Amino acid sequence: MDSWVDGQPADALSLKDRGLAYGDGLFETIAVRDGRPSLLDRHLARLAQGSSRLSINSDPDLIRSEVLAYAAALGSGVLKLVLTRGDGLRGYAPDPSAPARRILLGNPPAAYPAVHGERGVRLFPCVTRLSHQPLLAGLKHLNRLEQVIARSEWQDTEHAEGLMLDQADRVIEGVFSNLFLVREGVLVTADLKRCGVAGVMRAELLYQADALGIPTQITDITLEQLQSADEVFLCNSVYGVWPVHAYAALSWPVGPLTRKLQTIARALLDA
Repeated sequence: MDSWVDGQPADALSLKDRGLAYGDGLFETIAVRDGRPSLLDRHLARLAQGSSRLSINSDPDLIRSEVLAYAAALGSGVLKLVLTRGDGLRGYAPDPSAPARRILLGNPPAAYPAVHGERGVRLFPCVTRLSHQPLLAGLKHLNRLEQVIARSEWQDTEHAEGLMLDQADRVIEGVFSNLFLVREGVLVTADLKRCGVAGVMRAELLYQADALGIPTQITDITLEQLQSADEVFLCNSVYGVWPVHAYAALSWPVGPLTRKLQTIARALLDA
């Protein structure tokens, strides 16, 4: 399917675009099924929050209408929405009045092995550490070089994802996923105030757990706490939930809370 730039089919982008020059922008990766974008409200809320924090001039209503139209044309697959600050002159200083540029790209449905969800995955111990930058923490901004470097650390098929720590060796997230632990019935995920991406599936699972009366905790996680977890799983807005069965010498069973939340995530993505 053709890409869209500012609402029109396009196969080219201005060389002056600040997203290309500086990574000055945000993006969302949205699962689409039967023309319907999954978790759209959460995706657009995160995009709006990021636009506010980066002072990017965006039109939420226009973005929503274009995403809905593009998803309807795509049918089923993965929609990538890129929002940049638009064109700029040479130099870092942004033009506060410049309108944002909207880019929509469509891809076929993600083809992950079914075994990842059924039996769980093994995590690769990434050497690359996430840098601390509270001003960008939580945002899905365009500068993903840390993730690019981390993903290049393994090429085998034994590892489906990598575990990323921060500079203080706190457990943060996967390369393209958020991570949860279950400890004594409590659902635990990392505090992302220093670094990391606040995933929309992460947010939705925290909401669903609260609605079910499952206690949750957002906190710093050490490797020792990871080791003592009863269950470990990953999530994102495309594949849903993958149990984690191994990391280095550590191993965990696929537990009941993981399965419960996996079923909920699958229903959300299939809705």
